[in-house]
Amino acid sequence: MKKQYPITTVGALIINPKKEVLLIKTHKWTNKYGIPGGKIDMGETCEEALIREIKEETNLKISNIKFITIIDSVYSEEFYKKKHMILLNYTCETSGTDVKLNEEAQSYVWATIEEALTMDLNTATRKLITLYDEQN
Repeated sequence: MKKQYPITTVGALIINPKKEVLLIKTHKWTNKYGIPGGKIDMGETCEEALIREIKEETNLKISNIKFITIIDSVYSEEFYKKKHMILLNYTCETSGTDVKLNEEAQSYVWATIEEALTMDLNTATRKLITLYDEQN
Protein backbone atom coordinates (compact mmCIF):
# COMPACT_ATOMS: atom_id res chain seq x y z
CA MET A 1 0.00 0.00 0.00
CA LYS A 2 1.33 3.43 -0.95
CA LYS A 3 2.02 5.73 1.98
CA GLN A 4 0.01 8.94 2.01
CA TYR A 5 1.01 12.20 3.63
CA PRO A 6 -0.80 15.40 4.55
CA ILE A 7 -1.00 18.14 1.91
CA THR A 8 0.68 21.38 2.91
CA THR A 9 -1.12 24.54 1.84
CA VAL A 10 -0.75 28.29 2.27
CA GLY A 11 -3.46 30.89 2.71
CA ALA A 12 -3.72 34.49 3.78
CA LEU A 13 -5.99 36.91 5.52
CA ILE A 14 -5.62 39.82 3.09
CA ILE A 15 -6.07 43.28 4.60
CA ASN A 16 -6.93 46.32 2.49
CA PRO A 17 -6.17 50.01 3.29
CA LYS A 18 -9.54 50.34 5.11
CA LYS A 19 -8.50 47.46 7.43
CA GLU A 20 -11.10 45.15 5.88
CA VAL A 21 -10.32 41.49 5.17
CA LEU A 22 -11.05 39.57 1.99
CA LEU A 23 -13.31 36.53 2.34
CA ILE A 24 -14.18 34.26 -0.54
CA LYS A 25 -17.09 31.85 -0.79
CA THR A 26 -16.25 28.54 -2.41
CA HIS A 27 -17.96 25.22 -3.05
CA LYS A 28 -14.72 23.54 -1.91
CA TRP A 29 -15.61 24.52 1.67
CA THR A 30 -19.38 23.75 1.48
CA ASN A 31 -20.12 27.32 0.35
CA LYS A 32 -18.72 28.81 3.52
CA TYR A 33 -16.47 31.85 3.51
CA GLY A 34 -12.74 31.35 3.75
CA ILE A 35 -9.45 32.82 2.62
CA PRO A 36 -7.68 32.38 -0.70
CA GLY A 37 -4.77 29.96 -0.90
CA GLY A 38 -3.68 26.58 -2.12
CA LYS A 39 -1.01 23.93 -2.42
CA ILE A 40 2.72 24.56 -2.45
CA ASP A 41 4.36 23.37 -5.67
CA MET A 42 7.57 21.32 -5.60
CA GLY A 43 10.60 23.65 -5.44
CA GLU A 44 8.53 26.63 -4.30
CA THR A 45 8.94 28.37 -0.95
CA CYS A 46 5.86 28.92 1.19
CA GLU A 47 5.96 32.66 0.52
CA GLU A 48 6.35 32.15 -3.26
CA ALA A 49 3.37 29.78 -3.19
CA LEU A 50 1.30 32.29 -1.24
CA ILE A 51 2.05 35.14 -3.67
CA ARG A 52 1.25 32.88 -6.66
CA GLU A 53 -1.97 31.47 -5.19
CA ILE A 54 -3.29 34.91 -4.20
CA LYS A 55 -2.53 36.25 -7.68
CA GLU A 56 -4.20 33.23 -9.36
CA GLU A 57 -7.32 33.30 -7.18
CA THR A 58 -7.87 37.06 -6.69
CA ASN A 59 -5.52 38.92 -9.08
CA LEU A 60 -4.27 40.93 -6.07
CA LYS A 61 -0.67 41.88 -5.38
CA ILE A 62 0.25 41.40 -1.74
CA SER A 63 2.94 42.76 0.56
CA ASN A 64 3.96 42.78 4.23
CA ILE A 65 3.50 39.01 4.49
CA LYS A 66 3.56 37.69 8.07
CA PHE A 67 3.19 34.10 9.25
CA ILE A 68 0.48 33.79 11.89
CA THR A 69 -0.37 30.12 12.58
CA ILE A 70 -0.59 26.51 11.48
CA ILE A 71 -4.01 24.86 11.48
CA ASP A 72 -4.54 21.12 11.03
CA SER A 73 -7.48 20.14 8.86
CA VAL A 74 -7.87 16.39 9.24
CA TYR A 75 -10.73 15.03 7.13
CA SER A 76 -12.84 18.15 7.67
CA GLU A 77 -16.49 17.54 6.83
CA GLU A 78 -16.56 21.12 5.51
CA PHE A 79 -14.06 20.32 2.74
CA TYR A 80 -15.37 18.75 -0.46
CA LYS A 81 -12.82 15.90 -0.44
CA LYS A 82 -11.56 13.67 2.34
CA LYS A 83 -8.14 15.28 2.84
CA HIS A 84 -5.60 15.73 5.59
CA MET A 85 -4.15 19.22 5.17
CA ILE A 86 -1.68 21.33 7.06
CA LEU A 87 -2.78 24.94 6.58
CA LEU A 88 0.03 27.51 6.87
CA ASN A 89 -1.77 30.79 7.51
CA TYR A 90 -0.46 34.29 6.97
CA THR A 91 -1.62 37.86 7.04
CA CYS A 92 -0.69 40.31 4.28
CA GLU A 93 -1.68 43.66 2.88
CA THR A 94 -2.89 44.86 -0.49
CA SER A 95 -3.37 48.35 -1.85
CA GLY A 96 -6.00 47.20 -4.33
CA THR A 97 -9.56 46.10 -3.71
CA ASP A 98 -10.53 45.15 -7.28
CA VAL A 99 -10.75 41.36 -6.95
CA LYS A 100 -10.97 39.12 -10.01
CA LEU A 101 -11.87 35.62 -8.85
CA ASN A 102 -10.88 32.51 -10.76
CA GLU A 103 -13.16 29.47 -11.13
CA GLU A 104 -12.43 28.19 -7.61
CA ALA A 105 -14.60 30.79 -5.85
CA GLN A 106 -18.16 31.89 -6.41
CA SER A 107 -18.13 35.29 -4.66
CA TYR A 108 -16.17 37.52 -2.33
CA VAL A 109 -16.67 40.26 0.22
CA TRP A 110 -14.47 42.79 2.02
CA ALA A 111 -15.48 42.84 5.70
CA THR A 112 -14.30 44.28 8.98
CA ILE A 113 -13.06 41.73 11.52
CA GLU A 114 -16.26 42.26 13.52
CA GLU A 115 -18.42 41.64 10.43
CA ALA A 116 -16.34 38.62 9.42
CA LEU A 117 -16.87 36.93 12.77
CA THR A 118 -20.66 37.05 12.23
CA MET A 119 -20.42 35.35 8.82
CA ASP A 120 -20.68 31.69 7.81
CA LEU A 121 -16.93 30.95 7.94
CA ASN A 122 -15.23 27.60 7.62
CA THR A 123 -13.74 26.44 10.91
CA ALA A 124 -10.10 27.07 9.96
CA THR A 125 -10.86 30.63 8.81
CA ARG A 126 -12.78 31.36 12.01
CA LYS A 127 -9.76 30.19 14.05
CA LEU A 128 -7.43 32.37 11.98
CA ILE A 129 -9.58 35.51 12.24
CA THR A 130 -10.12 35.00 15.96
CA LEU A 131 -6.37 34.64 16.51
CA TYR A 132 -5.65 37.71 14.36
CA ASP A 133 -8.28 39.70 16.29
CA GLU A 134 -6.76 38.70 19.64
CA GLN A 135 -3.27 39.77 18.48
CA ASN A 136 -4.34 43.16 17.12
